[in-house]
Amino acid sequence: MTHPALSRRLLAEFLGTALLVTAVVGSGIMATQLSPNDVGLQLLENSIATALALGALILTFGPVSGAHFNPVVSAADWFLGRRAGTGLTASQLGGYVLAQTMGAIAGSILANLMFALPAVDFSGKDRAAGHLWLGEVVATTGLILLIFALARSGRAPVAPAAVGAYIGAAYWFTSSTSFANPAVTIGRAFTDTFAGIAPSSVPTFAIAQVAGLVIGTALLLVLYPGVERAADHVVVAHDGAEPATDHRVRTRETILSTSEESSPS
Repeated sequence: MTHPALSRRLLAEFLGTALLVTAVVGSGIMATQLSPNDVGLQLLENSIATALALGALILTFGPVSGAHFNPVVSAADWFLGRRAGTGLTASQLGGYVLAQTMGAIAGSILANLMFALPAVDFSGKDRAAGHLWLGEVVATTGLILLIFALARSGRAPVAPAAVGAYIGAAYWFTSSTSFANPAVTIGRAFTDTFAGIAPSSVPTFAIAQVAGLVIGTALLLVLYPGVERAADHVVVAHDGAEPATDHRVRTRETILSTSEESSPS
C-alpha cells in the first residue's frame, strides 16, 4: 500500500486534531452559554457535537493520514505494525505525535478566540482522582480495541461512525468523560472553560491513557491474531490509488471511443 507524502499526512494530523479540539472546547463553551443552569444538558450538547465532529473529521482526513488525531492510536499502530512492516515507522510516529499535540493546542486557542476569550487561559479545573484515572484507562482501552478490531476485520470504512459513536457514548459511561487522548488532554489545559483540565492533572491522565493503550494492545493480540497486518488501515484505509469512480468513467469513455472507431462511418 502506498501512502501520501509525510508532509501531507502531518498537516492532516495537525488540522484534524486542531479542529477536533476546537469542536470539544467550542461546543463546551456554547453549551454553558445556552444551558447555564443544567450541567447534564451541557454535557449532552458537548458530547453530541464532539461525536458528530469526530466522524466528519475522520471522513475528511482519513484518506490522507489515517485520521489518528491521537498519540495512543499512532503508538498502537507503530507497535502492532513493526513486526509485519506495516503501519507507522518510529520517526513517523514522532512526527504524528508532535503534529497532534501542536494541533490540539492550536485548536483550544482557536476556540477561545471564537468566543472572545483570552487566547491562552490555563484551566483551573482539577481532575486528579483515582476514579477519573480508571475512567481514562477504560475509555482508552475501548477506543484502541474498537479501531484495530475494525481494521483487522475489514470494516475500517465504518470507523467514522463507529469511533464517533463510541466517544459520544463514553462521555456518559466513564467518570472522566472520556478524554482518551494525550494530545487532546494537553490541548484542553489551555482553556479555562467547561472542557478544560488543570495542567497539574494532565500527567496522570496521560499515564492512565498509556495504561489503556497497553491493555488494549495486549487484548488485541489475544483476540485478533494477525492484527499487525491491519496497521496500514487505521483509522481509515488510505492509499495512492485514484477513486474507483474515475476508473469506471475512464473505462466507459474508452469503450464508447472504441465503439465509435469500429463502427462504419
